[in-house]
Amino acid sequence: MKAVVFHDIGDIRLDDVAEPQVLASTDAVIRITASAICGTDLHFVRGTVGGMRKGTILGHEAVGIVEALGSDVRNLNIGDRVVVPSTIACGNCSYCRAGYYAQCDVANPNGKQAGTSFYGGPEITGAFHGLQAEMARIPFANIGLVKLPSEISDDQAILLSDIFPTGYFGAELAEVGSGDTVAVFGAGPVGQFAIASAKLLGAARVFAIDHLDDRLDMARRQGAEVINFDREDPVETLRRLTDGIGVDRAIDAVGVDAQCPAHGHAAHQAEGRQWQPGDAPEQALQWAVEALAKAGTLGIIGVYPQQAREFPIGQAMNKNLSVNMGNCNHRRYIPQLIEMVQAGRIDPAKILTQVKPMSDAIEAFKAFDRRDAGWIKVQLRPAKNDAGHGSEEQVHDDAALDRVIAEADPLGESRSKKPGSL
Repeated sequence: MKAVVFHDIGDIRLDDVAEPQVLASTDAVIRITASAICGTDLHFVRGTVGGMRKGTILGHEAVGIVEALGSDVRNLNIGDRVVVPSTIACGNCSYCRAGYYAQCDVANPNGKQAGTSFYGGPEITGAFHGLQAEMARIPFANIGLVKLPSEISDDQAILLSDIFPTGYFGAELAEVGSGDTVAVFGAGPVGQFAIASAKLLGAARVFAIDHLDDRLDMARRQGAEVINFDREDPVETLRRLTDGIGVDRAIDAVGVDAQCPAHGHAAHQAEGRQWQPGDAPEQALQWAVEALAKAGTLGIIGVYPQQAREFPIGQAMNKNLSVNMGNCNHRRYIPQLIEMVQAGRIDPAKILTQVKPMSDAIEAFKAFDRRDAGWIKVQLRPAKNDAGHGSEEQVHDDAALDRVIAEADPLGESRSKKPGSL
């Protein structure tokens, strides 16, 4: 089968690899009908998060069809259509039972102190093969697969695998509530869902801070007040627009790549060296702490490597800030988010901007890494596995966006029938 395989920093390839097999009684094998490229994948390709094992299949987002089941997977049938939570959890340990699926004591083969295990990640996460492939083995499948209602398309479901739950988790970490003023740092895919989730939780005002016009345009269509940090100081602007008070809640939806201002990763590559923690301060975190009102709350969902050490602790302490952070417990949120989609409260497919065949995966990675205009969220579709639940290959140009915007409320109920429209 075909899969996107990590060979080295800056070197990924579409390779032929062996098909997965059921190895344990709690395993399943799925045929993947939709996968996706995530900003977290770029951390590994860029080297901003290290420790990747050569030969690991990338990707941690997927929708698929159950092809094989271990004898102890008793809640699924062959042929079921499912979404895969990105983090791997056993469902039995005390952490899983408390809803902390990202801190499962069993899933990570590196031991109880190793932390989160997920697909397509570094060795410290277990080095499980990922989901940018035609098929995948799913451990603990009774917990690690969620059956999908037939009315939810692949275009919607692929966003339920990781980034919608993560954005919602971020809004919960920031303790967003009715009437709050919220700042979301980073308007990429997770940031877009953090904005949407803040609004679902009752926020009165949401600010989106980024410097890419396409992302800020999408945030504005959601009703966010946008700030381009290339054109104005975001902290000064947030304070001015909040009458000097600051925001009640802030969400860091960027993570480690905010440590390389002005495309620092590209600069490091040009100099022939790898980025290292400590090369630059955590810019998004610094801005968030400075922009928060006294007694505000910061939620951190952006990915940071374990070697990262810098945080403006003095400012946070002296403002009585609360700080919550962590990897998303995807399995905890997916069922309720499915219900929100079914109820028409939100259409996650409106974040999807490209659907590409897996044969174009490497070029899609390059465009996503360059942050080409309009490349906000990319779905990969193994052609021979297309189950007919999503869109054909699509790229939304500006004219098409304008037509759809006129017909739809972003992330809300749309009068457009085009799957995946913004």
